[in-house]
Amino acid sequence: MKSLIIFIFFSALAFSPVLAVSDFVPFTPQAPSANWADPRQQDGCEEASALMAMAWVRGEESLSAQEAEAEILRIVDYTQKKYGESPDLYVADVVTQIFYDYFDYDNVCLLYEVTPIKLEKYLKAGHLILAPTNGRALANPYFNPPGPDNHMVVLKDYDSKTLEFITNDPGTKRGENYRYHRDLLFAAIRAYPSGNHLPHLPQDEKTVIVVKKK
Repeated sequence: MKSLIIFIFFSALAFSPVLAVSDFVPFTPQAPSANWADPRQQDGCEEASALMAMAWVRGEESLSAQEAEAEILRIVDYTQKKYGESPDLYVADVVTQIFYDYFDYDNVCLLYEVTPIKLEKYLKAGHLILAPTNGRALANPYFNPPGPDNHMVVLKDYDSKTLEFITNDPGTKRGENYRYHRDLLFAAIRAYPSGNHLPHLPQDEKTVIVVKKK
C-alpha cells in the first residue's frame, strides 16, 4: 500500500502543469482607468512596468485599476519632485529612482549588450526583464498610431516553440500576455535617455533591467 501511495504521489507531480513566471505577474496598463489625456500616464510605461514587477516580487495576485493608477501617479510625483520632471527614464534611472529609491528594493540589475539567448536564459531562470524599446517598431495594432517612440515592456517568459516573448505591455489594455516574435522584439530594444522625448542613444544600446525575487 505504501509503495502505491508513493507511486501516485510522484505520478501526480509528473503530470501536474508547471506554472511559468508569466502566470504570476499582475498586469496593469499605464493608464489603468483609460485616462490617456493625463500626460503622466501617457508617459507612464516605466512606472507601470516597475509596478508590475514589484507586484510580482511581493506575490500579489492582481492590481485593480484604482490602486494601480494611484501608485503610478505617486511614483511619477515622487521622482519628479526629487529628481526633476522626466517623461522618459533611462534604464539606469528606472533602477535607481524607482526600484532603489521609491520601492526600496535592490534585487535589480542592468544587463548590457543583450542577445535573444541572454534574454531567454534570464527568463527561464525565473526572473523578469524590463526592456526599453522603440515602441513604434513593435507594431502593436492596439497602440494609438503611430505608437510611442520610447516605450518599456515587461518580458515574462519565452515560448521556444513559437519563438515569441510573452510580455505584459502597459501601452494597451490588451497588453497582458501579449506575444512578440523574438526577432521583432529584439530589434526594437533600445535604451533611450531620460528627458522629454530626446533622440535615442547611438547604436541602439541594448541594455535591459533584470528583476529577481529575494
